[in-house]
Amino acid sequence: MLRSIPSICQMPELGADLRLVIFDVDGTLVDSQTEIMGAMAASFASENIVLPAQPVILSIVGLSLAEAFARLLPDTDAPRRTRMVQAYKDAFNHLRGPDQAEMSPLYPGALDTLHLLRAQPDTLLAVATGKSRRGLDKTIERHDLAGFFASRQTADDHPSKPHPAMIHAALAETGVGADRAVMIGDTTYDIDMGRAAGVKTIGVGWGYHAAADLNADALIESFGDLPATLDKVLG
Repeated sequence: MLRSIPSICQMPELGADLRLVIFDVDGTLVDSQTEIMGAMAASFASENIVLPAQPVILSIVGLSLAEAFARLLPDTDAPRRTRMVQAYKDAFNHLRGPDQAEMSPLYPGALDTLHLLRAQPDTLLAVATGKSRRGLDKTIERHDLAGFFASRQTADDHPSKPHPAMIHAALAETGVGADRAVMIGDTTYDIDMGRAAGVKTIGVGWGYHAAADLNADALIESFGDLPATLDKVLG
């Protein structure tokens, strides 16, 4: 049976002995680069623009789509970028269609670790992602993660990472203080967002930015390392 998530009004007051573990999604929980590259290829083709190399595309994963395309195409006019954002969304939704195979698997050990953390009475889980609400909901549905996250923050409702708004919202929604929260991610945007929000940070060594560039409070090389690292970082 899934552990029930308390409603906002039932959340403990700030300072209670709860901790909040906030995950990025793409590049941290799921390896979505195949879908991302496919949608980007369709988007660039729609405007007859040469697709950047894969490392360049992956370097902007985590940003909101508008910000990502602005960085990829700084000399392209805004209406054209807007069309490309929509083309990306359309292509991504097609790749996620009911007849399509799953192309964004969970990273090894992710599901077991989520189950372990969710079973801890002092731990709440959340996500803060550059995905749209629709994209996040689809990921949660496909990987049977309903009920795991007490807070779900997406690019639909906040400025792009590394702005700290998503983390501030997750803290407010769960009632956990910043000193008892940690942001886990694979990009500098995730770590910078966590730092801007005043929470601890843990970088992962398997994502889309080089681990050496993250400058997080701690770095893990596998999900199996996460429980002990959380204890060290948060106490």
